[in-house]
Amino acid sequence: MTTTPVDLDIRIPTDNRAQALRADVRAGLTGSPKSLPPKWFYDAHGSDLFDAITELDEYYPTRTERQLIVEHADDIAALTGTATLIELGSGSSDKTRRLIDAMSTHRDDGSGLQHYAPLDVSPSALRGAVGRLRAEYPGLRVDGIVADFTGTLAPLPGPGPRTVAFLGGTIGNLEPTARKRFLTNVSAALEPGEHFLLGAGLVADETAMQRAYDDASGVTAAFNRNVLTVVNRELGADFDVDSYRHVAVWNADDEWIEMRLRATHDARVHIPGADLAVDVAADEEILTEISAKFRPDTLSAELAAVGLPVQQLWTDPADRFAIFLSSKRL
Repeated sequence: MTTTPVDLDIRIPTDNRAQALRADVRAGLTGSPKSLPPKWFYDAHGSDLFDAITELDEYYPTRTERQLIVEHADDIAALTGTATLIELGSGSSDKTRRLIDAMSTHRDDGSGLQHYAPLDVSPSALRGAVGRLRAEYPGLRVDGIVADFTGTLAPLPGPGPRTVAFLGGTIGNLEPTARKRFLTNVSAALEPGEHFLLGAGLVADETAMQRAYDDASGVTAAFNRNVLTVVNRELGADFDVDSYRHVAVWNADDEWIEMRLRATHDARVHIPGADLAVDVAADEEILTEISAKFRPDTLSAELAAVGLPVQQLWTDPADRFAIFLSSKRL
């Protein structure tokens, strides 16, 4: 069986992507404490690992969000009248299929959803998702965009009205300053009356939140260590990946989960692609991700402050996850 090659709209040229990784590695591993941005988890293998995480018993956010989308997709479609759906950090686009189905039948002019544009930083993960979606939805235009959603988003593709979706609680990976900049960019990219659909984890039981990021089977640990595998492959580094222990803790002051990699022994790591050598001490930790959890009123206020007042809010019965639908202020 032959497959048609998938062309992508690559807005991050290969050398720019490599330059960004070099810059992030140099800044993060020479800082105190050491850190690496979570966007570099997501090569094809990292995306597969994250998909596996979403199926774990401990990891409630994805299935809770999926259930909310299943229950309210028709409402979302009716409220937005979407002709073009743009999904930021789309990954496999798995849960988005319910939105695509609903939006295909909820246009006043009867035309339905015309265009789906998944945007992701990983070309390999995006090609697979776009290929599957084009096969499943032959009447829908599907264009994959290789880009970093933390940068400038405009211009957005497709005919209006448009809805930008940012699902999975990924908003929690952005620290407050970066989150404000991101939300400002989303607002600037939309026309008045267009919509922003946001999935966000809520502050919940501390034990349940921590277990969601430290599963018993070790899938999250493998996902966390994958960032070192990416640095090894892309920049020629010599991290001993298996010598780093996955750690997940709840930071009660900032109300976010912190994922870290803890070194089990002293090491000098050489990263020729970043012209860097770094000493890592035993028990020293590299911060790889924060996952902030929110209170609905607080996040609603942040959205309103950038011109995206919340039109509708849905939460699960346990109040552990929420979907916010905002409309760009007229």
